[in-house]
Amino acid sequence: MTTLLVTGAGGPAGRALGAQLAARAAAGADLTWVGVDVVPVDDPNYPATDHAPRADAWDYATGMRDLVVKHVPDLVIPTVQDELPQVAVLAQALDHATTVLTADPGPAALAADKLLTMLALDRAGVPVPRYALPTDFESVDEALSWAHGPVVIKPRVSRGGRGVRLVESAADLSAPGDPGDLTGPAGPTVWTALDASWIVQTFAEGTEYCPQLFRATDSGTDTGTHAGTTAVVLEKTVLKQGRVGNAAAVVRPATGSLPDVEDVARRAVAALGLTGPADLDIRRDATGAPLVLEVNGRFGANSEHAPELLDAVLAPYEDGTQGMHPATRPGRAPR
Repeated sequence: MTTLLVTGAGGPAGRALGAQLAARAAAGADLTWVGVDVVPVDDPNYPATDHAPRADAWDYATGMRDLVVKHVPDLVIPTVQDELPQVAVLAQALDHATTVLTADPGPAALAADKLLTMLALDRAGVPVPRYALPTDFESVDEALSWAHGPVVIKPRVSRGGRGVRLVESAADLSAPGDPGDLTGPAGPTVWTALDASWIVQTFAEGTEYCPQLFRATDSGTDTGTHAGTTAVVLEKTVLKQGRVGNAAAVVRPATGSLPDVEDVARRAVAALGLTGPADLDIRRDATGAPLVLEVNGRFGANSEHAPELLDAVLAPYEDGTQGMHPATRPGRAPR
């Protein structure tokens, strides 16, 4: 039997994984799994749950080590964006009997900071929107002039769509407020109080996608063939904040119908050196060209629409097709 430990079990990505694991167990997979989170988790798809330390806590490393010692998992699957740089380092200090599904520390750190992601992809020739720091501009008007249109402001380090805001005019960031309390449900409210922990991107106004990728550790550096990389392109049909933010609904277009988006996604994870699962945000600009907005080196909230990723993760622990998602068994077309 294979034992898994999933972090962030109560979050969107963790819930999506729990549902998939439960489906695989029902299909005959010899699995057991425990979900851990900083808050109590009440999810019938998790047969066992436990408390995990916060990703920004000083006891994160020892707390995660103790969870591994307690539950003795064969595989740890982290799903919390904040923890990825730390868990990538921790993975190199744990007992080798436990595998942590994470990229190496360098790639994990590049993907965890949206400015570093933009710098790395830009240098590698992967298309990205124009980007800057809010401190590069004295006012929102100056930023809008630089962009020749709307801008998107987001924290450089954050989970999902937290703090993301579309700014189309000075009025969008003119609300008076306490400079010590810049953000509300809609994100920042005062431009002049923003600091270098935020990033500014030009707004790509076209269709948005969230490609789901799995890149094997032996994929090498060949960005031409992308050997060893599984890619499924999902299209966002509803966004939680209207024109920006996390996906509230997605569809899965026909395989191969969006080759330009898939190619850019594959090039992005290869350029960053990421391995394992990855969840990307890609959007078309006014010319129709796909641009990479950000890259998350983990399973995303919509991974259930791309069961091939979890198949790839579990393949080393399974024989044949037992326990595979029914949609990805040989002879069945993905739903």
